[in-house]
Amino acid sequence: MTQQSSPYQKISCSYYDRLESYATKRTHCSILYHGDEKEQSTEGIIIDVFAKEDAEYLKLNNGIVIRLDQLISINGVPVSNVC
Repeated sequence: MTQQSSPYQKISCSYYDRLESYATKRTHCSILYHGDEKEQSTEGIIIDVFAKEDAEYLKLNNGIVIRLDQLISINGVPVSNVC
């Protein structure tokens, strides 16, 4: 799991809905995110979108967990933090 000490910044409501749709439809996703001080990429199926300790996360079928405010884009769609 990507560890963060900075306060969580919510992503847009519509993007959150998109993540839930990807999870429900078991869509294979290409994900770009901030991790370990550099951009990282991974691929997989989102199996859960959840909240824990005042932050929101997604979990992939390969076991990777990413805090939502660390996402850059999924399937080429940039993340927005404006609701």
